[in-house]
Amino acid sequence: MSSLPRPFDSSRIPRVDAVGVDERAAALAKRSIKKTSKIAGIKLAISMIDLTTLEGKDSEGKVRQLCQKAMRPLPGDPSVPHVAAVCVYPNLVAVAKHALAGSGVLVASVASGFPAGLVPLAAKLDDTRLAVDSGADEIDMVIDRGAFLSGDYEKVASEILAIKDACGDAHLKVILETGELETYDNVRKASRLAMTYGADFIKTSTGKITPAATPGVVLVMLEAIRDFYFETGRRIGMKPAGGIKTSKQALHLLVLVKETLGDAWLTPKLFRIGASTVTNDLLMQLAKEASGRYQNEDYFTKD
Repeated sequence: MSSLPRPFDSSRIPRVDAVGVDERAAALAKRSIKKTSKIAGIKLAISMIDLTTLEGKDSEGKVRQLCQKAMRPLPGDPSVPHVAAVCVYPNLVAVAKHALAGSGVLVASVASGFPAGLVPLAAKLDDTRLAVDSGADEIDMVIDRGAFLSGDYEKVASEILAIKDACGDAHLKVILETGELETYDNVRKASRLAMTYGADFIKTSTGKITPAATPGVVLVMLEAIRDFYFETGRRIGMKPAGGIKTSKQALHLLVLVKETLGDAWLTPKLFRIGASTVTNDLLMQLAKEASGRYQNEDYFTKD
């Protein structure tokens, strides 16, 4: 593994007060959101979603259908914004790119041996280049959690640097897979490592491991982004993913962002929600706020 341009000094990273994190996350979850603000918050959350399909049975037809929903989450209501991106495997990037042409919806692709990340670096780079050459605007890579937990930070950092280089103009989201990192201290350390060596976004999870985007984990990562910004002036994005199923959870995430990072991060350019299943619940809540009653979920397309 090639040497790093600068060593990673984990000793400078402050320890996390786990009790304090959990208490603050729980307190912010109780924040009351009034009707007008709630409608605006729901639409903002929709605009931040990365609609995702990462299954072995994925097909071109399924991806095209997902792209239609991404562009028009609620057909007939132009006030509902399109989502931020559609995320697919590298071999389906070209299909999504064609289906989304001119819509403003970005194409993201997982790479680097998703979801385990346990393939040689050469394979990870080939995976990344295939996605980028096919038109991906964003790459979601996974770190080698085994290397990280064993203290081989140089290997993790070197792979992030190499994949960032292979991304070219595409943005890089680095997935920490927080459910396997065991402690908040490790989550903070991994967040700092990823940001230091090239991440444009840091992301909680692949969606394949639980627990995933818990409020405490999200808060720890947001605080790491805040501290990194104060030190470097660089704004790094954040993407919670995994286990986010309700509009209440999505709105709670927006409160966490606003209270920790401020309004500057309340944009799809700096905050995403990796939770396709939450889209319909957001749409159902939007209909409820407009009409006063819930619509049956059968009125919304299944992803």
